[in-house]
Amino acid sequence: MADSILVLYGSYRSDRVGIRLANFIVTGLRQRGNDAELVDAKAVGLPMLDRMYKEYPKGSAPPMMERLAGKIRSADAFVFVTGEYNWGVQPGLKNLTDHYLEEWFWRPAAIASYSGGRLSGAHAAVAWHGALSEMGMVVISSTLAVANISAALDIDSKPIGSGGDALARAFPRFADDLAWWTEAAKQQRARRAPPY
Repeated sequence: MADSILVLYGSYRSDRVGIRLANFIVTGLRQRGNDAELVDAKAVGLPMLDRMYKEYPKGSAPPMMERLAGKIRSADAFVFVTGEYNWGVQPGLKNLTDHYLEEWFWRPAAIASYSGGRLSGAHAAVAWHGALSEMGMVVISSTLAVANISAALDIDSKPIGSGGDALARAFPRFADDLAWWTEAAKQQRARRAPPY
């Protein structure tokens, strides 16, 4: 049975280049037989966090929040695709994730970071590691880090140049690591109910 993987992306900029990486990952996961879906924070359009999903009386959350809660609960794993804003995380993606908590629990998460410069979004990846762990996910050790993203992926999300070659070489290990942890988490959840 195919693994259900949500690929979450959070830039709200009008000229978004990181969407290329998100689409590359969705395509790559699908080619491996997974049921991968892009969750674009800008398209979902949640408001700035006022009330978490769990703070709404059952059945009264806004429809887009309710739909996304169902997708998160039914997913086997997550990939967070993040740019770096001033050594930190993208506010759009952080806002989306913070609307939920228990919905994320007991599944693996992978981090893919990017930047227009040479640091590949590394500071954001480090910040996300702690945040995702706090939200109840097991963060896998493999990461994707793409520098000079517009020179690594074309507008159709196809690898180009030396950066694209490096990304294409790194992706299989990243996906294998995520698949291993996804299988382990699925088996453990089937064997034993989570402790809380």
